[in-house]
Amino acid sequence: MAFVLSKRCQWRPRVFPNLPRISDPSPIYLRLFSSNKDSTPSVGDKASSDPHTESTSSEAQTGPVNPNPPDGPENVVNQRTPRGKRRNPEKLEDIICRMMANRAWTTRLQNSIRGLVPQFDNSLVWNVLHGARNSEHALQFFRWVERAGLFDHDRETHLKIIEILTRASKLNHARCILLDMPKKGVEWGEDLFVLLIDGYGKAGIVQEAVKIFNKMKELGVERSIKSYDALFKVILRRGRYMMAKRYFNAMLSEGIEPTKHTYNIMIWGFFLSLRLETAKRFYEDMKNRGISPDVVTYNTMIYGYNRFKLMDEAENLFTEMKGQNIAPTVISYTTMIKGYVSVGRVDDGLRLFEEMKSFGIKPNAVTYTTLLPGLCDAEKMSEAQTMLKEMVERFIAPKDNSIFLRLLSSQCKAGNLDAAADVLKAMIRLSIPTESGHYGILIENFCKAQVYDRAVKLLDKLVEKEIIVRPQSTADIEASAYNPMIQYLCNHGQTGKAEIFFRQLLKKGVQDPVAFNNLIHGHSKEGNPDSAFEILKIMGRRGVASDADSFRLLIKSYLSKGEPADAKTALDNMIESGHLPDSSLFRSVMESLYGDGRVQTASRVMKGMIEKGVKENMDLVAKILEALLMRGHVEEALGRIDLLMQSGSVPNFDGLLSILSEKGKTIAAIKLLDFCLERDYSVDFSSYDKVLDALLGAGKTLNAYSILCKIMEKGGVTNWSSCEDLIRSLNQEGNTKQADILSRMIKGGKEASGNRKGNKQAPVSA
Repeated sequence: MAFVLSKRCQWRPRVFPNLPRISDPSPIYLRLFSSNKDSTPSVGDKASSDPHTESTSSEAQTGPVNPNPPDGPENVVNQRTPRGKRRNPEKLEDIICRMMANRAWTTRLQNSIRGLVPQFDNSLVWNVLHGARNSEHALQFFRWVERAGLFDHDRETHLKIIEILTRASKLNHARCILLDMPKKGVEWGEDLFVLLIDGYGKAGIVQEAVKIFNKMKELGVERSIKSYDALFKVILRRGRYMMAKRYFNAMLSEGIEPTKHTYNIMIWGFFLSLRLETAKRFYEDMKNRGISPDVVTYNTMIYGYNRFKLMDEAENLFTEMKGQNIAPTVISYTTMIKGYVSVGRVDDGLRLFEEMKSFGIKPNAVTYTTLLPGLCDAEKMSEAQTMLKEMVERFIAPKDNSIFLRLLSSQCKAGNLDAAADVLKAMIRLSIPTESGHYGILIENFCKAQVYDRAVKLLDKLVEKEIIVRPQSTADIEASAYNPMIQYLCNHGQTGKAEIFFRQLLKKGVQDPVAFNNLIHGHSKEGNPDSAFEILKIMGRRGVASDADSFRLLIKSYLSKGEPADAKTALDNMIESGHLPDSSLFRSVMESLYGDGRVQTASRVMKGMIEKGVKENMDLVAKILEALLMRGHVEEALGRIDLLMQSGSVPNFDGLLSILSEKGKTIAAIKLLDFCLERDYSVDFSSYDKVLDALLGAGKTLNAYSILCKIMEKGGVTNWSSCEDLIRSLNQEGNTKQADILSRMIKGGKEASGNRKGNKQAPVSA
């Protein structure tokens, strides 16, 4: 068979590093179409013949090598060279642990693991237990491989699972697995019981630890000093020193000799229970048995003496330790320094601190944390500053971050604000989270020193990073820090910044009335009454008391902006809050409302003023009453007049009647005059005449007749000159009956007046 190629092909093969390479450099198409039976098989044939075969030759890794390649593009093979190191394949135990972490423990997962593992051996099972993400995964895997018959656990895997379970405080599971070991043909060992005893001890369950220890003897497990040491640590940690002494004596009776480690545990436990004499007795017994104390023993004894503030004895032991050619460690020096600080001998602590450094022993975080509070108490702030710089240079962070609060407060108390600021910088360099309380100490003292620009910069950082609202904060900013800062900002046109700061404080539950009122003052002075009123609303919702000055400034701010209605709302809130506005404040609001044409609103303010017993501003009250009557709000005006009379303030009825008559407001005049007549309020006769003339002139003859009759019924005598005109008008309008009655009344009145010679006419009086 012949093949015709229309175009010469150039093959650029892909690179598959995992496939075996062919050694023949000839073009692929020649080999594919060749009939030579002795030719090299193709890549596909070779791969398919043995899929599990891996080539280890250099050709399989780097491709075919031809030292003398022929010229021509057809013989050029472009192969990508791998960069860097190849990633190591994932271990089988890591795959299983990842599968257990990402999927629920189901039969499907179990089948997936079983399909992945050809055979479970000791190494794989132990590694999976060790690498499990949590104790539950480890326990499930441990039980599954056993129940499924995939693996028989040995002592090593039992030891591993018990270690995992006791560390996770799953002590019941660990106990059951331990006690079931003989059923599986696995022998017990002391290490297994020691793990369980220690686990119960860390969980604080002393009685169970003791039971397990005693059960060892019942089960025939030999107890050595290792088991006793674990028991002593458990019971002494809980203060059971008498029980520890009993078991110590039992140990001796069993012929088990205590070791140096045993005595160290016992002495530590007795000091922990404040049994000084017992600890000293065991220390002497240790030496009597020929057991030489080591550095741990001396450190424990020194620590115990420090607890009793017996520094002379501690110093003797420290000297004795050096005399025994036992080099003190950083723990030894730190323990001594702590003792000196506890009794106020800071200078001796500093001396030891320098001594340890001279011997090449580097202080650790505990050393610094121990000495720094003593320096603050002794007001040795220059030494504290030097020590803090040393910590920063060595990048050693203290174990207790509360020391920074002490340093900040002490440096500020000493008046060294720059050193105090360096403390905050040191925290940042040591990657210690700064809290609002740290900033607060600096802000407070900067404000006291009137260095407000530095305080504002600190506040900007505090707000920008939202340090205040961090939930993990333990040191919050105090009112002595934020109130002066807020007051300063509000007094210098930066109330907006102060409010942003304070709203973060609100999220932490701060409800300081001083801060609230300062914000109201600031917004009001800056001409932002709406913002101030919003603060007032927040105060109302939170039940925070507001002061009268805040309301006064808010009302004036609204008035200055020409918003009398809002000023009135603020005034109402002021009264509801239990504050009494002064007469000038009432007047300012009423005048502004009156001038804005809001007469009825001004009337409501007037009502509130009268009800609060404020009797000033009567001239303005008269204007408001007049405006109400002129606008036809007669009933409202009469209600206000009645309130005035009840409070002892009498309005000028004659003036009001005169104005209403002149302006032709006859209906209002009739109602006002009728109101006065019903209550027998004093009104001058001339006022009657003016009202009657206005009614007659307006053609309201029946109204004039009615009013005139009421005047005469009240005993008033009038010489109204227009009586005859009224009678004539009534007759002309067909009201002859009323005209006749009025004529008789006038005639009778004249006769009565003639009989009372010498009597003058008098107004109707109350």
